[in-house]
Amino acid sequence: MTATSTGIIASFHLIRYPGLDAMRHMAFDRPVLRGTGGLRFWRLLGTGRGRSTGLGADLRRWALFAVWDGEPALERFLAGSPIAARWREEADESWHVRLAPLASHGGWGGADPLAGAAAPPPPRGPVAVLTRASIRPGRLVAFYRSVPDVDRLLRRQDGCLDAVGIGEWPLARQATFSLWEDEASVRRYAYQGGAHRAVIERVRREGWYSEELFARFVPFGSQGAWDGRDPLRPVGRDEAAHGTAPGAR
Repeated sequence: MTATSTGIIASFHLIRYPGLDAMRHMAFDRPVLRGTGGLRFWRLLGTGRGRSTGLGADLRRWALFAVWDGEPALERFLAGSPIAARWREEADESWHVRLAPLASHGGWGGADPLAGAAAPPPPRGPVAVLTRASIRPGRLVAFYRSVPDVDRLLRRQDGCLDAVGIGEWPLARQATFSLWEDEASVRRYAYQGGAHRAVIERVRREGWYSEELFARFVPFGSQGAWDGRDPLRPVGRDEAAHGTAPGAR
């Protein structure tokens, strides 16, 4: 799949650095991103360990979610930004994917960052899902008690290609980015998985979140490696395993 050169697109970047001092980039990259042309919205994000969305962080792995005015703006960033240059030069591993918005609802920082995006035709292949929430302080204990059951379901869920827990702030602003074989796989997890469905019902009934966003995308143009492979490429064709993708080492 490809996207048109005009119109809103998003991107997701998962970067693993060699040392724990990578946290400094969370501060130093912010002014660079603020000055990046064509970048409508961005969030620098910490990550959990493996697929977990619970407590604990992988301090060597960080993420960027970004929304762009169009693919040319993303291309300019990847070609000329010092941030992208550092990914290529310093990262032990990096994975990048372009995301054509399918649908979104809710808010992030008071607005839907994908508002106005033109949805592509319904996908026949993989789907990417981003969920994020600001958890009310009084609901933090309930939220984190629910995480183990949901994590176990996600790990064994048929059709889930990969997933990572991400967040802006420790504890209170959490998100998940996941990749699925198709939309049917997403629906099975969302509505047929008992643990996940039970949590969603409690979220609504008890008002756990002060703000939330749910967005679906068609992923395309993936490059690099995520835990040694590109989850969007069939086994045996992972170019990143041979070091051919930008940023993979």
